Amino acid sequence: MNDDSGRPFRDAQHDIRTARDIPDTPQTRSPSYRLAFADPDFLCRDELRAVRLQLELLKPDLMMRDYGIESTIVLFGGARIPAPRNRDKAATRTLAELTRYYGEAREFARLMTQKGQTGERLEHVIVTGGGPGVMEAGNRGAADAGGVSIGLNIVLPHEQQPNPYVTPDLCFNFHYFAMRKMHFLLRASAIAIFPGGFGTLDEMFEALTLIQTRRMDPVPFLLFGRRFWESVINWEALAEAGTISKRDLSLFTYVETAEEAVQVIENWSHETESRG
Repeated sequence: MNDDSGRPFRDAQHDIRTARDIPDTPQTRSPSYRLAFADPDFLCRDELRAVRLQLELLKPDLMMRDYGIESTIVLFGGARIPAPRNRDKAATRTLAELTRYYGEAREFARLMTQKGQTGERLEHVIVTGGGPGVMEAGNRGAADAGGVSIGLNIVLPHEQQPNPYVTPDLCFNFHYFAMRKMHFLLRASAIAIFPGGFGTLDEMFEALTLIQTRRMDPVPFLLFGRRFWESVINWEALAEAGTISKRDLSLFTYVETAEEAVQVIENWSHETESRG
């Protein structure tokens, strides 16, 4: 990327190219001679962790701004929930039953993409973890509508390679979970949670905590599949024990279908005012 700001200083990319075309000597082969910002070994030192955190904050943020992303719909859900065509291959009967949420996630993403990506505006852009399962369904639904979508992958031993439906220019890869989580929520206009495992629960509770503690503005917070969520989390017990307030139970809304979720989002302004 060239520096077209009109500044008189030499462009960093130009210096990287120039530094490659130099005589091969003991001095130029030494790691000390490398430009600091073009030296992977230096950037990966423990002492540079703060710099790497900043880079993972800045790179996706700047690229999404350049792309024109105005707001996003966050879609969290299990990587192991198969597409309906793979229902018979599911590891458990419960997973086989949950395949319907692949279809609901895909349709929800399609509907929100149709509504948000009109003309040159890029609103309600679907953002997922970029992997398989429900994440794939979300990116796929956006592609069905002819729109763009975001994938926030992270380096893991398994389950994390980009699914083929993420818009290539909006496919990011992370080292730090914290930075990845921040990017999920920075532009969120709604959050949709589908059945999932530890990762989904972690993402759900962090987002709920941010809203509960008013560190984040309230947004439509949708839990797909009331039966699933009430079977894995006893929300009422938390309220009865006093560890959360009864009012906290209104931070989220149960939905079963994509159409129902879209309706909740469209009516959100009225609901927010009525909650006072």
